[in-house]
Formats: sequence, structure tokens, C-alpha cells
Amino acid sequence: MLHLAGIIISVFLALLLFTKKGKSKADLILAIWLVLIACHLSAYYLLISGAYAAFPYFLGLEIPMPLLHGPFLFLYVAVLTGQKSRRLPVFLHFIPAAVAYLLLAGFYGLPLAQKVYVYEHQGLGYEKLTAMIRLPIVPSGLLYVGWSLVLLKQHRNNIAKQFSYSEKISLSWLVYLTLGMAAIWLSVMFGGDITTFILVDLFVLFIGYFGIRQTGIFSNRVTDRSVTAIDAELQESPEAAHTSIAGNPAPEGEKNKYRKTLIGDELMSKIHGNLVLLMQTEKCFKDPELNLDELAARLDVSSNILSQVINSVEQRNFYDYINDLRITEFKRIAVLPENNKFTLLSLAFEAGFNSKTTFNRNFRKATGLSPREFCQQEKIRPHGQESL
Repeated sequence: MLHLAGIIISVFLALLLFTKKGKSKADLILAIWLVLIACHLSAYYLLISGAYAAFPYFLGLEIPMPLLHGPFLFLYVAVLTGQKSRRLPVFLHFIPAAVAYLLLAGFYGLPLAQKVYVYEHQGLGYEKLTAMIRLPIVPSGLLYVGWSLVLLKQHRNNIAKQFSYSEKISLSWLVYLTLGMAAIWLSVMFGGDITTFILVDLFVLFIGYFGIRQTGIFSNRVTDRSVTAIDAELQESPEAAHTSIAGNPAPEGEKNKYRKTLIGDELMSKIHGNLVLLMQTEKCFKDPELNLDELAARLDVSSNILSQVINSVEQRNFYDYINDLRITEFKRIAVLPENNKFTLLSLAFEAGFNSKTTFNRNFRKATGLSPREFCQQEKIRPHGQESL
């Protein structure tokens, strides 16, 4: 029954994704992957139920299918985190599976009765071929799991560069999903088919629930106006593109990091001054979902330039810079007598935080104290007794 439930849920979730309004490329990849999982579960169900003789057309199709799950996991993670490589064409990931299907072409061309006979006799005549096809399955699966985890680690670094918050975009669930895939491959190695496919059924439930709710994260939005403005400034000061903040030739590593967006002292100082002024006058950091692209658009520069300014002048990434401003704002409003009627959490939200956990973590990182310890030190008596 669990396998039937897994098949039905896979198909249902795939239909939801295919018909989803405004579906992203990640949604499409997940939908196709869920169809593949449904087909794989169906093939396994036919085998364990003994009903495969009634559907001989599908015999053998399931053998190379495990070679497809690793690439689908990797592509889903890559697209969802905005790290799809242009250097490696997508079709290359599916070459091993394609080769496996070509090797099985002779079996697929057999009369239906003979295909059933081969299955009834444990793959008679095709033992070496199927063993050869199955040999790279587990190494391939573990390779793609490891590759996906690397992308997710890079994603966490990218969040700090582009976002002032991490809730809903940290993709912690996808880390667990990837580890779940690793558990499936370990089950293939050391467990049995029943355990493996039970894990697959649970995997479907997990990926369906979180995958459908997941929205796009990186959109690489850089306005034409921003690019035009910064290009004009660089043209006015052509030497700026080749000098570092200290006025010396930029090291090769920095050139690669920022590509063609290196700027000189004068322009960097100007952008940083505008940034500080904007934060002081408009307190943009109070927007709990502020991101680098939006702030760059406000300053009329490219996001890559703004990232360089923050990293070079502030010696922090975007995430830490914005959250440190929020901590400073919280400390300012927390000591005001008229705010004693508010809870610490409400003041944290006022400063721009959108979760208690994030506030606590960033406050301790910036001050070495918990919010409550800070209040005790400053002799602040906030309303309420919630623990922060």
C-alpha cells in the first residue's frame, strides 16, 4: 500500500507543479523528476506484485532509472540556488543513462513473451549486461549527493552576500533532502529493495511538501539604469577599473572576484557615502526582506559594485552589514523610556528582524551578550517576560 501511495502522490504532485501558475524552471525539473520517480515506483510495484507479466511493454525500462535520480537532484539544487553551470551542458549528466538504454536495446526488441521469460528466470542471458549497468549506479548517486551538498554550502555563502535575512531561503530542508538521497543510496548498498523503496516513498512525501512551497530565490536583477550609471562613472575615471581601494593595481584574485567591476578610491568613497546617508535618512535596513539588488537599485549602482563597496569599506558581507545596523537600531530604541511598554521581540521586529532566532543569533554575534543580558546591563525593563 505504501508503494501505491508513493506512486499516486508522485503523480499528483507532478500535476500540481505542471499546472502551477508562474512555475519556475526548478518547478519544471521537480515535476519531471516526480514523474520519473512514479515510473520507477510503478515498475518496482509490478515486480514485487508479480503483475509485470501483464505489462511486458515496460520490462527493462527500470534498470537504468537509478542513473537518472542523481542528475535530477543536482539540477534541481543548482537551479533552485541559482548556480546552474553554463560550462557543462545539461545533456552530459544523462549520458550514462542513455548509454545504458542503448545497451539494453537488444532486450527491448525481444518478443513480449521472451521478455517475460527472461524476467521469470532472473534475467537469464542478460546477467553480465545488467551487472555492468548497475556497477556505476551507487558511485554516481553518491557523487551527485556530494556535488549537491557543495552547491548548498555555496548557497549559504551567497545568501550572506545578497540577502539581509535567511528565513525561507536558507534551503535547510534541501540539505535534509539531499542527505535523504544519500540514505537511499546507502540502503541500495547495504539494505534490501524493500527498505530502499520505503525510503523512496518517504522521500517523495518530503520533496513534494517542501518543493511545491518553495519559491525562486536568486533572480540576478540588475537594472539597465544601474549598469549604465556605473559604466558612465567608470568612463569618466578609466583608471578606476584597474586600481584597488588603496590605489594600487588590483590583485589578480580581486579581478576574478569582481570581474570588470573594480572601482577606484574616489568612486568607492562616493558610493559608500551615499549608502551611509541612505541608511541614516531612510533606514532601509528596517525592511525585513531587504536584498542587495533592491539596495543597489536605490543607489543607482550595480549589485556587484555595491557588494564590493560593502566588503572593502565595511569589511563585512551584506548580511552582516545590514543586521549590524538593525542591532544598532534596536539598542537605540530599547533604551528610550517610552519604549518600555513594548516587548524586546516587538522592538527587534521594529528594527528590521523578522524572527526571534535570527535576532538572538545576530545580537549575540555583534555584542557577545543575549538581548536580555544587554537589557540587564543597561538597566532596561521591557514590557513582558518573554525569553530571548
